[in-house]
Amino acid sequence: MKQRLIMTPGPTEIRENVKNAFLSPVTNPDLDLDFVEYYFEVCNNLKNIFNTKNDVLILSGEGILGLEASCASLIEPGDKVLCINNGIFGSGFGDFAKLYGADVTYFNGDLRSNIVLQELSDFLDKSSEFKLATLVHCETPSGITNPVDKLCPLLKSKGIITVVDSVSSFAGELLLTDKWQMDIVIAGSQKCLSASPGLTILSISPDAWDAMKDRKTPISSFYSNLLTWEDWYGKKAFPYTQPESNIHQLNRAVLNVLEEPGFLSRHKEIAQKVRKSFIDCGFELYANSGYSSTVTTILLPKGVVFENLFDIMKDDFGILIGGGFDFLENKIFRIGHMGENCYDEKIYRTLKSLDEAFEKLGVPKGKKLHRVYAELD
Repeated sequence: MKQRLIMTPGPTEIRENVKNAFLSPVTNPDLDLDFVEYYFEVCNNLKNIFNTKNDVLILSGEGILGLEASCASLIEPGDKVLCINNGIFGSGFGDFAKLYGADVTYFNGDLRSNIVLQELSDFLDKSSEFKLATLVHCETPSGITNPVDKLCPLLKSKGIITVVDSVSSFAGELLLTDKWQMDIVIAGSQKCLSASPGLTILSISPDAWDAMKDRKTPISSFYSNLLTWEDWYGKKAFPYTQPESNIHQLNRAVLNVLEEPGFLSRHKEIAQKVRKSFIDCGFELYANSGYSSTVTTILLPKGVVFENLFDIMKDDFGILIGGGFDFLENKIFRIGHMGENCYDEKIYRTLKSLDEAFEKLGVPKGKKLHRVYAELD
């Protein structure tokens, strides 16, 4: 594999101390109680990013595992589930719910804007008989962050359990799990934390645990059954063997976040500069509101095919950028400015390469992205 600069919206670049943590000494995590205590310590470190006193778990599986496990554990056939949708991932959450027999209702927002609180409130005034609601904090394909700080308390006031996909926003956007009354919040190792893919992280509220235990039918899964983790620490036992080396790596990545006082502000400031650079150079952002601090989505210039842009960036400059899929296929391109991607020198190099790539593709010359970006410092 050639060395690349990975400027996609996850997975990201990985810092050397995180790579090295993977090589930490290993034990038998099923038998060594010291590892039980270590796992518990890592979960407590993660609570500082969630800003929660709720239980936190680390599961062996990419972030999708958290989405499915939440649905599998909470949903019984016939349960009414509200799917709050303003993007590809929001809509897809409904598909997971249907796998477990949910009666899904979609609240559809503008696909280019964040969910509007008043519109959801008006909807719930007419119909709020839902067991749970699924929603996405950051719609990675579109670069939109939803106001979960307002949406979750509204849903909670209606007695609705919230399941929040925060995979691409966790650590890169402010997250106040307890204050915002969020029941299950799902994160992943490979986005803003900048560790290797392969781990799901969840915070689970007492109300969510109670809903799982109050089911009338058994959970139709083992690996996706969150109840297998109930009182794991009291029992000093895991449901299955833990990926120890990945957890060592994750912990180092979490400590990197906690040891940097300006981690959140770095993401916000660089995201603002990236957006302004594209706008000043005549590009159009896909999002009209709710701009993400971790990913920017830009409409492709007229006549540019994403595959051609991707190939030039990869082959000529050694940089990977993101594209679109589903209804956004070949309409947009994406820059991930999260975690280890979120540094001025990496953004500058990416924008300079984009300038040259667009020139090769015959896009009319104007202001240079990298020069505009540099002048914003």
